[in-house]
Amino acid sequence: MPGRVRSAVGWALTAGVVGLLIWFGWPSTLGGCTTLTIVSGRSMEPTYRTGDLVVSRCGVPEAGDVVVYTPPGVDGRIIHRVVGGDADDGWSIQGDNNDFLDPWRPHQEDVLGTARVHLPGVGRVASLLLDPWAWASLLVIAAGVLLWPGRPEEQAAPGPGAASGTGPDTVPDAVPDTVPVPERVP
Repeated sequence: MPGRVRSAVGWALTAGVVGLLIWFGWPSTLGGCTTLTIVSGRSMEPTYRTGDLVVSRCGVPEAGDVVVYTPPGVDGRIIHRVVGGDADDGWSIQGDNNDFLDPWRPHQEDVLGTARVHLPGVGRVASLLLDPWAWASLLVIAAGVLLWPGRPEEQAAPGPGAASGTGPDTVPDAVPDTVPVPERVP
């Protein structure tokens, strides 16, 4: 396969992979269909534990699906299992570790997505990226590394002709390649 064709195929494959990542990874907060949720609490144990990362995708859930939803009037998300209901009348939702139903009956517009991928413990690391103090600390460290003074430049030792006033702005006198040796007189 000629080099140009191979290069074009490589670029096309790369563009396709990037396109798929954007399509499937575009967050719901920006109008996409993917929601990342870091689990906090014990209501979904043993399915999910605090610090787990759950990736959910939009769609209409069914009984048995785990959904991420925003309750009306509450600032935050809840990740629990659908145990009944429908999109029109609202779903009955319950945490796997709870013996009671959630007090809300979310409708389709309240549901951010259905859980698709579970990454145990990854949310602990991801939560660091959401912490403004972590970002401020990284910026301070980066600024310190960039602005920290380096080693001072060593001064060049004065060479021959330094006393004659040669410097960077003057042209030094020509020095012959050989030095004449005086003749011995008997």
